Amino acid sequence: MQDWLTMTACDLGRGIGMGQIDPVELTETYLSAITAHPHRDRIYARVTETRARAEAEAARVRVKLGLRRSLLDGVPISWKDLFDTAGTETEAGSALLKGRVPDRDAVVVRNATAMGAVCLGKTHMSELAFSGLGLNPITGTPPCIDDVDAVPGGSSSGAAASVAWGLAAGGIGSDTGGSVRIPSAWNNLVGLKTTAGRVTLEGTVPLCLRFDTIGPLARSVEDAAHLLALLEGGTPADLRGATLQGRRFADLQNVAKDDLRDGPGAAYESALDRLREAGAEIVPLEVPELNDAMSLSGVLYTTEAYGLWRDVIEANPDAMYPEILERFRAGKNVSGPDYIAAWSRLKACRTAWDAATAGFDAVLAPTAPIFPPNLERLMTDHDYYVTENLLALRNTRIGNLMGLAALTVPTGTAGCGLMMMGYPGSEEALLRVGAAVETALA
Repeated sequence: MQDWLTMTACDLGRGIGMGQIDPVELTETYLSAITAHPHRDRIYARVTETRARAEAEAARVRVKLGLRRSLLDGVPISWKDLFDTAGTETEAGSALLKGRVPDRDAVVVRNATAMGAVCLGKTHMSELAFSGLGLNPITGTPPCIDDVDAVPGGSSSGAAASVAWGLAAGGIGSDTGGSVRIPSAWNNLVGLKTTAGRVTLEGTVPLCLRFDTIGPLARSVEDAAHLLALLEGGTPADLRGATLQGRRFADLQNVAKDDLRDGPGAAYESALDRLREAGAEIVPLEVPELNDAMSLSGVLYTTEAYGLWRDVIEANPDAMYPEILERFRAGKNVSGPDYIAAWSRLKACRTAWDAATAGFDAVLAPTAPIFPPNLERLMTDHDYYVTENLLALRNTRIGNLMGLAALTVPTGTAGCGLMMMGYPGSEEALLRVGAAVETALA
């Protein structure tokens, strides 16, 4: 049964369907692993044992009746602590929301439950989802899988840790500037950023509604496809026959390779070599307008975030971690005309991006230009915190600013991911590309 803790979610689902794995025994195995884990309280904000057991029992009945609702019916997953769960605290990693208990599930939680997913509990996250590092001195900082003294990436930090440490078969997180992809890359997982507006945010604690997206953190591209289907109550992408033969990729030169450190850079170049060997064509690409877009992100993100949270924050600012408080307050003095002008400029940059990237199957970049930073140094060195936080999210933010679907897969070098950026709404096509890339990099 301990092997179950490292199997992909889809393989667990197939085992359930063939009668080789009992959903109740599977859930109990995960709950026992969570209870016994030395980092349990740093990964899970709260474990929903009663709910998990009830959902597993229902899945067992459906197996016996031949009425399974999806391949992942009976598979236990975790939820980032910003998805509302009825009767269970949802605090978004912040003391500002301490004791907040929703009376109904978020729509994505309802969809996944209706498809048979088992809810193991709520995972820790960066405070109000406003950091790519995963550091949260307020509620808990999960450990990185390869270095417990390093941060795991955020803001879906516990979601990644729960999967990487074998405490969930899949995790559901959110991505506003890289919050699914950074922790996925730093914990050697697959992470999917969906197109803004594709997956409903109803019942999700917001950060920036125009950039917020929901997506899975998983052990395989196939898992990511099926977890996306759970969130939407839909049909997963067909990954059969995925190949790199004839695929044409852009290798993004500007922004994504600025200040790229040696380790992630070498892992990226090695990954590109393997894609070429598998039949892909890779073309260097610069999009000058991207530099302009990146310069707008501070105004766009902080203004909306502070606008949404100003009253709550200023009613009790001492409850926040100072670094996060400072980042929110950066949006305090941006004028309305400046904010509107920034959005107008961003739309022009998106048009230029679309023209420059037309004809490519995906645009490639290192998921992160840095390795996971040291936790203790982040806590004691403000300049280091600011530098590492901005660099952590720099590459992933491209996909959010350009309004794209994006996927990260492990390169084989610990803590380094390869990011593929597709067109808006292209998740199914991107997952097919990702499946072929995953095979080439395995």
